Amino acid sequence: MSPEKIDFSKELSFQETPIPGLLIADLPVHGDERGWFKENWQREKMRALGLPDFGPVQNNISFNAQRGVTRGIHAEPWDKYVSVGAGRIFGAWVDLREGDSYGAVFSAEIDPSKAIFVPRGVGNAFQALEDNTVYTYLVNDHWSAENKEYAFLNLADETAGINWPISLDKAELSDKDKNHPSLLEVTAIKPRKILVTGANGQLGKALQVEFPDAEFVDRTTFDITDPETWGRRNWRQYQAIINAAAYTKVDQAETPEGRIEAWKANAYAVQELARLAIENRLTLVHISSDYVFDGSREIHDETEPYSPLGVYGQSKAAGDIAAATVPNHYILRTSWVIGEGNNFVNTMRSLAEKGVDPTVVSDQIGRLTFTTDIAQAVHHLLDSKAEAGIYNVSNDGKPASWAKIAARVFELSGHDKNRVSGVTTAEYYAGKTGIAPRPLQSTLNIDKIVSAGFAPREWDTALREYLEHQQP
Repeated sequence: MSPEKIDFSKELSFQETPIPGLLIADLPVHGDERGWFKENWQREKMRALGLPDFGPVQNNISFNAQRGVTRGIHAEPWDKYVSVGAGRIFGAWVDLREGDSYGAVFSAEIDPSKAIFVPRGVGNAFQALEDNTVYTYLVNDHWSAENKEYAFLNLADETAGINWPISLDKAELSDKDKNHPSLLEVTAIKPRKILVTGANGQLGKALQVEFPDAEFVDRTTFDITDPETWGRRNWRQYQAIINAAAYTKVDQAETPEGRIEAWKANAYAVQELARLAIENRLTLVHISSDYVFDGSREIHDETEPYSPLGVYGQSKAAGDIAAATVPNHYILRTSWVIGEGNNFVNTMRSLAEKGVDPTVVSDQIGRLTFTTDIAQAVHHLLDSKAEAGIYNVSNDGKPASWAKIAARVFELSGHDKNRVSGVTTAEYYAGKTGIAPRPLQSTLNIDKIVSAGFAPREWDTALREYLEHQQP
């Protein structure tokens, strides 16, 4: 394309199209009678205007000798950013992703002053409108013959109804492109998967309900403390990792063996997950604990410095620090977690049924956090694309002691709440050895997660519903 045909007056901007995530750009081009120059990819400026920082790893150039050369419609499992180096092209894009926008079509003419960002799974085709047309594209993954996540659509598909400037019977097409299937025959490209660790824990079971299409792994299928585990997956097929795996044996963590296991699972493994997330541009969701604090403050917000008392809390704090190195991270700090399986609530209900009158600590104060609410909070943060960072997540309501919660369990289970006796932590553990220190104040300030649009239930309401639906 000669310089006199290029619009040199454009400012950098991006516009949305009918296909979600497909963005078309106006690019500033500077030129005179000698030719032209443009910043084809400028990460800082383009990120500021809303283009995803998609992390290109490969730059490809397509030269088209004759007007009418047409290529496509190809959908690959990566993002691409396409622009013209010489000549002009007519571009057509068809959404081949599974979802409501499947089959949506957009087309536009692209010259050196325009570019297009094509998200993963959107099929693209280009027709050269001039001889010696060159277009270039950045992609954020490497082509692989073993990758099965490609989709192709016939250029002449009647459902798509693309109005090619040069009719396809006069265009130059490859035999492969001529024989691609119709839209009805295309297998839609599924979204990138979510990998959830700790599948069989209390939170893992709740996440299975909240994320039915995710991939769940436990220690037998994916040991996050084993270095050999990391290289066995194509990490580009994932969009996020939800790390619900942890070493939670608070007292045993104080032993020589437990100390090593706690640091392996809660710190070293998170460091490796963070590295993988950074390298593959994934979102890392990591579950933290009130034990990262010493409990000296009445209520803990997200800005409070770490002050763990014991090995478990120290290893969890180290894991938080590692997770925070990922640009797209959500650290959910929880307290007093209750879900399916062995936990404080089920223990108290069992004691009530057996006629046992328990003695429970009355000077440790906090709120219960039900795994259903945690799983829903994770879903909300991911779906809303909330700002990365730490979010306290517990159930709402007036803070209470373990003794008061135990009494409430007795009461809601149809037993006399006065059968529960309160005692201080010091009295409860007097004469016992191998006991890890506990924070006395575990109440989490949840204003931030509420401001982000998620409102947990009050703990008493959640407790009532839990006891009604959970089998003894």
